[in-house]
Amino acid sequence: MSDNTGLLRGRLGLASSRMPHADRHGLLWLERGTLSVEEGTLRFIAVESETLKAGDYAIPYQSVSMILLGPGTSITHDVFRLCARHGTLLAAVGEGGVKCYTAPPIGQGRSEVARIHAERWANAKQRMETARRLYEWRFGCAPSVNDLDSLRGMEGARIKESYRLLAMRYRIDWTGRRYDRDRPEAADLPNQAINHAATFMEAAADIAVAVTGALPPLGFVHEDSSSAFTLDIADLWRVSITIPLAFASVKEFQKDMTDGLERIVRRLAARRFRREKIIPCMIDRIKELFGINDGRSDAQCF
Repeated sequence: MSDNTGLLRGRLGLASSRMPHADRHGLLWLERGTLSVEEGTLRFIAVESETLKAGDYAIPYQSVSMILLGPGTSITHDVFRLCARHGTLLAAVGEGGVKCYTAPPIGQGRSEVARIHAERWANAKQRMETARRLYEWRFGCAPSVNDLDSLRGMEGARIKESYRLLAMRYRIDWTGRRYDRDRPEAADLPNQAINHAATFMEAAADIAVAVTGALPPLGFVHEDSSSAFTLDIADLWRVSITIPLAFASVKEFQKDMTDGLERIVRRLAARRFRREKIIPCMIDRIKELFGINDGRSDAQCF
């Protein structure tokens, strides 16, 4: 039996229709607690953490687009059932969003972003225009070239100079970018830190791409990767956050080697991602890139 609210009584608690994602809040972050279903709604029993006070919380699952489950979170099977029914995304993530372990289902129950993404990628002129826009966002100036090979060459030169200048600022001994995929631990400390920081930034971009329903393999600057578009988005913050984060971590590690370098990078990344709302900002950038105006800024919802 159902009442006039459109909700079924009792354990199921299934609404007759979904609230459009354009009318929802953005992301809800939960960690250090247990998420379950009770009387048709989500209940989160939390212990004290950096992001949430201890308590018993009712979660408005129908009015959020994505729930991020951080470290120390337990979840019952009913949660997946209820969220799947209402199109609320779930993602298991690392502290501060530095890892993205899973994010089913993908998207927001609509294909608008995916269709625009595919159309722009498939059209050579639009693909180049989009790549140029990504370059302009990264470096603050419009590129003077109109082909991808030249654009990538300019990008490489700008990044190389950015490494040099930031190494000077942080007083890091820098001999150039070195990365051996087969032996990443063989790199010097600055390069190891950059590897870790880039991995964490890519995880944040994974979350943003998943929640918007964009297409990870269809990159505009990157290609030949199942995460090419994710790398395009992560690179928007390479100069402003990824490299400075890596070099700051090296300085901290050199002062006190009690913690491993990766752990230091992870800790600093989590703090900065939360403080600067990196994931919501990435979501806003993706929407801006594809001309999606849903009247909501996810940067205000994290």
